[in-house]
Amino acid sequence: MSTFAADLKPILRLFLAERRRALLFGAALSAATVTAGIALLGISGWFITATSLAGLSAAAAVTFDVFAPSAGIRLLAIVRTVARYGERLATHDATLGVLAALRERLFRGFAEPAAARALSHRPARLLFRLTADIDALDSLYLRILVPSAVAIGAALAASLVLGLMHPLFGLLSGLFLIGAGLGLPLIAARAARKHARRRAHGIEALRSRTIDLVAGQTDLLMAGRLAAQRQAIAAADRYTAGADNRLNRVETGLIFGFGLVSTLLLTASLLAVAALAETKAITAPVAALGLLVAFAATEPFAALRRGALELGRTLLAARRVAPRLAVAEASEPLAAPLSGFAFSLADVSAFHENSAVPALQGIALTLQQGERLAVIGSSGAGKSSLLALLSGELLARTGTVAAVTATLLAQRTELFEDSLRGNLALANPDASEAHLRDALAAAGLLADVEAMPRGIDTPLGEGGLGLSGGQSRRLALARLFLRDTPLWLLDEPTEGLDGATARDVLGRLSAMAAGRSLVIATHIRREAAIADRIAVIEGGRISEISRRGETAFEKALDRLRPD
Repeated sequence: MSTFAADLKPILRLFLAERRRALLFGAALSAATVTAGIALLGISGWFITATSLAGLSAAAAVTFDVFAPSAGIRLLAIVRTVARYGERLATHDATLGVLAALRERLFRGFAEPAAARALSHRPARLLFRLTADIDALDSLYLRILVPSAVAIGAALAASLVLGLMHPLFGLLSGLFLIGAGLGLPLIAARAARKHARRRAHGIEALRSRTIDLVAGQTDLLMAGRLAAQRQAIAAADRYTAGADNRLNRVETGLIFGFGLVSTLLLTASLLAVAALAETKAITAPVAALGLLVAFAATEPFAALRRGALELGRTLLAARRVAPRLAVAEASEPLAAPLSGFAFSLADVSAFHENSAVPALQGIALTLQQGERLAVIGSSGAGKSSLLALLSGELLARTGTVAAVTATLLAQRTELFEDSLRGNLALANPDASEAHLRDALAAAGLLADVEAMPRGIDTPLGEGGLGLSGGQSRRLALARLFLRDTPLWLLDEPTEGLDGATARDVLGRLSAMAAGRSLVIATHIRREAAIADRIAVIEGGRISEISRRGETAFEKALDRLRPD
C-alpha cells in the first residue's frame, strides 16, 4: 500500500497543481449528472404511479397536481443532459491538459543527463513512456477517482432517501451498495492486475520488436536473423493476446457480478417497499420511487468496470513514470574558475548512475583560457566521462569542479526530422538568417545548402536523412559555431569521415576556435595534433600530461591511430 501511495503521490500532486479547479468542476458535474438521473427515474416512477391511482377517482383526478411533478421531471431531464455534456467537456479537457503537463514533465525528466544516457540505449522505452504510459494514466481520473467518488455519493444519497421511508431500509441499502458496489471492482482489479501488467509488457515488446524489424531489417537479413525476429514478434503477439483473453474473462465475471448485485438489491427493495406499503408506512407512489431509486443507485458503480480492469495498467504506468516526474530542481552551474583559466579540477571522482565503479578518480587538471587539450586513452578509459564532467552532465562525487560555460560536440551527430533551419535553431533559437548562413559558411556547408532546391529550409528525414555523413558532421559543426561559449568540448569530432573531409573540418574548427579553449577526446593523431597539451587517461585516472615540444608529446601522438 505504501508503494501504491508513493507511486501515485507525484501524479496526483501534478493533477491538482495543473488543473485543480477544472478537475473538481468536472467531478461536480459528474455527480450532478448521476444525482439528476437517479432523481429523474425515482420521481418519474412516483409520478406515473400517483397519476394512475389518481385516475381511479374523479375527485382525486380533479385535485391531483400534474404540473409541478412534470415540470420537475423536465427540469431534471434538462439538468441531466446539460450536466452530462458539461461533464464530458470539463473532465476530458482537464484530463488532456494534465496529460500534456505530464508529458512535458516526463520529457524534462528524461532530458536529465543520467536518464538521457541510459535511455539512449533503449529509445523504445522513452517512446512508450511518453505515449502508452501517459495515456494509461487518464484512467486514474476518468475511470477510477471520479466514478468512485460519484458512486459513493450516489449510494449515500440513495440511502438517505430510502432512510426517510424506513431507517433500517436506508442503512442496509447503503451498506449493501457500497460494500458490493466497491467490493466487486476491487476483486476484479486484483484479479486483472497481473494480466493488465502482462498486456502492457506485451504491447511494449510487440512495438519495440516491430520497430527493430523495420529499422534493422537489412542488418537482420545479413545476420540471418530475419525469421527469428518475426518469430519474436509473433511470440509477443501471442503473449499479449493471452493477457487480453484473461482480461475479457475477468470483465465477463464482473458484468455478471454487477447484474447479480442489481437483481439482489432490486428484489430486496421490492420486498421492503411492499412490506412498508402493506403496513401503510408509505404510499404506493412512494414505494415506486424507493424501488427505482435503489435500482438507479447501482448504475454509478457499474461505471467502475473499466477502471477496475485498467487499474493494473494504471499502477504500472504510475510506477514507471513517477520517478521521472519528480524532476530535481535545476542544478547549480559549475563554479567559475580563477581568472585566466577555462577550468580547474581538484581531486575529482565521479560515478555514472547505478555504477559502483568510478568513471573518474583522483582527477587533478587545469586548462588556461585559449589553450587546447587533447585527452587520449583506450575505449572506456574515461575520455567521454571527463567531457561529461566539464559540461555538467556528470556530477562529481568528491573533489571540486570549476569551469566556464561549455558546449559539447558529441561523437554522434544528432539530427532531427526537421528543416536545416530547424536543426540549426536548436543551438541558438534567436540566431538571424545572416548568423545561420555565416555558421554554415564557416562549417563549409553553405555551398551545398544553396544548391538544394529549398536552401536552408530543405527538410531532412529521420536522423538527418538526405545528408551525407560529411554533410551531417558539418551541420553539427555549424551548430557548434552558433554556440558562443568560451569552452568547446569535442568528442572525436572527425570520427567516420574520410581524410580530406576530416582535415577540412579540423581546419575550420581550429580557425573558429581562435581565443576559445578546446578539450578534444580522441584516439586519432590528426585531432590530437592541433592541441597544445595531451593528457593520457587510463582507468579513469590521468597518468601523464605532456606539452607540445616535449618528447612525451610526440610519443603520445605516435600512440594514436594515424590519419
